[in-house]
Amino acid sequence: MTKGRKINLDPVPFDDEEQETMEALDKALNEGTLASGLTEERRAAIEASARITMNPPKTQITTRLAKHDLSRLKSRALELGIPYQTLLASIVHQYVEGALVEKKL
Repeated sequence: MTKGRKINLDPVPFDDEEQETMEALDKALNEGTLASGLTEERRAAIEASARITMNPPKTQITTRLAKHDLSRLKSRALELGIPYQTLLASIVHQYVEGALVEKKL
């Protein structure tokens, strides 16, 4: 975990409308009156979309990194509890999506 970052585990209270919705859902679940309108066709489409989203097609590449950079990347990945290749792929993805930007000096 990154130093200084705190995670708030306190539940966010529901407003009145949200509380009513939650109670109605609980009641319907307990009474067995909750019915799904999900068709098998729609379910299959959602599952296919989820599979693509969760496991997008990947292409293997080869690149050369400075030993120091690779060492620091591996250290950072270890701190985060993820494989370094996953961290590297995440950094590249965030950069191409515009979530990571270069610092202006």
